[in-house]
Amino acid sequence: MSLFKARDWWSTVLGEKEEFDQGCLCLADVDNSGNGQDKIIVGSFMGYLRIFNPHPVKTGDGAQAEDLLLEVQLRDPVLQVEVGKFVSGTEMLHLAVLHSRKLCVYSVSGTLGNVEHGNQYQLKLMYEHNLQRTACNMTYGSFGGVKGRDLICIQSVDGMLMVFEQESYAFGRFLPGSLLPGPLAYSSRTDSFITVSSCRQVESYKYQVLAFATDADKRQETEQQKLGSGKRLVVDWALNIGEQALDICIVSFNQSTSSVFVLGERNFFCLKENGQIRFMKKLDCSPSCFLPYCSVSEGTVNTLIGNHKNMLHVYQDVTLKWATQLPHVPVAVRVGCFHDLKGVIVTLSDDGRLQCSYLGTDPSLFQAPKVESRELNYDELDVELKELQRIIKVVKSQGVWPMHEKEDDLNVSAMVSSNFDSVSQAADVEVGTDVVPSITVKITLQNRIVLPKVKLSIYVQPPLVLTCDQFTFEFLAPEMTSTVAFSVYLKRSYTPSDLEGNAVVSYSKPTDRNPDGTPRVIQCKFRLPLKLICLPGQPSKTANHKLTIDTNKSPVSLLSLFPGFANQSDDDQVNVMGFRFLGGSQVTLLASKTSQRYRIQSEQFEDLWLITNELILRLQKYFEKQGIKDFACSFSGTMPLQEYFELIDHHFELRINGEKLEELLSERAVQFRAIQRRLLTRFKDKTPAPLQHLDVLLDGTYKQVIALADAVEENQGNLFQSFTRLKSATHLVILLIGLWQKLSADQIAILEAAFLPLQEDTQELGWEETVDAAISHLLKTCLSKSSKEQALNLSSQLNIPKDTSRLKKHITLLCDRLAKGGRLCLSNDAAAPQTMVMPGGCTPIPESDLEERSVEQDSPELFTNHKHLATETPVPEVSALQGVSE
Repeated sequence: MSLFKARDWWSTVLGEKEEFDQGCLCLADVDNSGNGQDKIIVGSFMGYLRIFNPHPVKTGDGAQAEDLLLEVQLRDPVLQVEVGKFVSGTEMLHLAVLHSRKLCVYSVSGTLGNVEHGNQYQLKLMYEHNLQRTACNMTYGSFGGVKGRDLICIQSVDGMLMVFEQESYAFGRFLPGSLLPGPLAYSSRTDSFITVSSCRQVESYKYQVLAFATDADKRQETEQQKLGSGKRLVVDWALNIGEQALDICIVSFNQSTSSVFVLGERNFFCLKENGQIRFMKKLDCSPSCFLPYCSVSEGTVNTLIGNHKNMLHVYQDVTLKWATQLPHVPVAVRVGCFHDLKGVIVTLSDDGRLQCSYLGTDPSLFQAPKVESRELNYDELDVELKELQRIIKVVKSQGVWPMHEKEDDLNVSAMVSSNFDSVSQAADVEVGTDVVPSITVKITLQNRIVLPKVKLSIYVQPPLVLTCDQFTFEFLAPEMTSTVAFSVYLKRSYTPSDLEGNAVVSYSKPTDRNPDGTPRVIQCKFRLPLKLICLPGQPSKTANHKLTIDTNKSPVSLLSLFPGFANQSDDDQVNVMGFRFLGGSQVTLLASKTSQRYRIQSEQFEDLWLITNELILRLQKYFEKQGIKDFACSFSGTMPLQEYFELIDHHFELRINGEKLEELLSERAVQFRAIQRRLLTRFKDKTPAPLQHLDVLLDGTYKQVIALADAVEENQGNLFQSFTRLKSATHLVILLIGLWQKLSADQIAILEAAFLPLQEDTQELGWEETVDAAISHLLKTCLSKSSKEQALNLSSQLNIPKDTSRLKKHITLLCDRLAKGGRLCLSNDAAAPQTMVMPGGCTPIPESDLEERSVEQDSPELFTNHKHLATETPVPEVSALQGVSE
């Protein structure tokens, strides 16, 4: 006897001396109310049809008068009731009632009552079919893959399957060797009927085979149900289970797999779609009914199995998870939803006991005794409260992990070799030069405590690659030192956006509260030499793009700044130096002899970044060695936004082109699969038919798919290269803005977070929409002109824009706000309007189409008052080789 009993939620007894079986119970929203609540439909062998909508006042109450929505006595015994889309021209649910010699389809509708008796429900006959053979059971589904309607298949007692296409009769087929009818189910995934024959084997028949088959047994039929000519009826697959089956159920809770569940007289089987046994369970006692339903664990199925010992077992695959006792032997079990109570178990016995129950146990009746009251010492409570408040303040200020503790569990250091490798480690390079150098980097780890499974990951900017980027260590003893070495080289023929590498170490530190270890991360950055990607080159007098950097100190000889790139024999030209990247581009660096200026010029705008950044870093290092601390650089030239916008447009054009190519590739793939299906149908047909040039169409489509795939791959490579060039240009623009407005390190970090939010650019999340959202946020908060701009609602969803005009407008507006005194800040006071700080005349972000058009008309006047941004009046620059060589 079970310790747990089914908790009675609602129950009733149907009629007097009536009999029921497993097909007499059905749960569905039969009146199409649309609220998701199920109704209970019960039919009996006495011909009674009842529909219930249970809603007990208290849990365990019996049926009330208003719970019975409809009770109708039909002329013939009810063998089975089902609810589906059985009427043509509508997708509303209708009720199908199977009698021994008739199939009736009804419409159940309700009308609002005018008195306190409630709503009135009516049963309207839509159509009926008179059967020429005595029916046993039926099943329904979208036979043949029809959409929006359900067809019905009835099995007679002499083994004939009769298919009805709603109001019309389709065909009838005898199952081969059938003596006694068995349970019948339909699988929509395989479009087949599954039954258990009198040979005690599970058999599957394809619907298409049934539709085109000729019955082997020439039995007498009526003219209406006369069989047509076709193929011989053969079984798709068969599995001998050695016993007669009580019921069959096909379950598919996801789109990938489905299972066939068969309840035998002593065993419970789960089969795959092809008839192979997935698992089976031997039952301890004779079962009476079952119902598979979904499980909370992925990949498993829960099954309710009732038996003749008044027990209901819950199995997860073959494991018994729960056992509960029922007041009767169930012959049918279903799970439904009533009044937002999901998972209600509905059981029906053969003598008409209908019960809605749920699983659970009796609540504990133990009540804790009252605690004797005692007097409170308020002085002690005040002291304890102050101590707790002090602890809370300390935790808030320091965070969960105290920041003042030094992270010395593991020390990480990096060292870059000063010379190239004697034998280059570069492999599979795509650079035009014959020999691509490689340089060795060594990472040293030293632990203080025992640290198992320490992982080291190294990252460099593409197209730089590593010979090995993942390492694992086992520090099983304190004070151990491990050193790893790897090589870095340039793989493709374009310039990386940065020469800085990053080594990340992750490990777990055991603590008292967490013996398994708390995750920790340590970073160590290293900088690769410029000579790894650059060679000495010939200076050029002319270039399309030029930048001039001003300093506050006397000019420094380029020979001392770049000793590996200058020709020491030519002392007259030490103020001019040429650089040639391995990708092929040229950069020229000029230092003035009279003024405190340096000029960088190149044919490609993005190639200015690395040399400019390297120049500033080496100047700072040079003056630090001299003991000079007030060295500063500045930029007073024209902000090169137009050149920057051209790179943005090129990158965005490649993204749009990639989307178009992927759409075309998807269309051609669909066309290719459709042609394959047509050809496969032709080849499978026993009667040869002409191909009608389908093979030529298949070959042409295949060539188009290959060409489009190559184009997509090529576009992805170009997009990746364009994104690297865009990052280089973005670094340069951020550097120039910082020098132009003399921004602090924190403000430059805000700009980098806004302009460089992505390490990789994809079609789903691209650079343009991400940067536009970040810059819009800055313009709305810390760079806002008024409270009206702060009230603008930014879109919470990032989608690829139609063009780049809005992004370029926001970048221009960002520079304008900074020129007028705006400051970048993420503190709480950053949201305050900058009206007092910034002079008037700043153009706000347009909030409507009309305002946007007005801004576009006035766009040439944005920078008229700022000479460092105006393109009409450029600052006089030093001549290429004339003024610099003075």
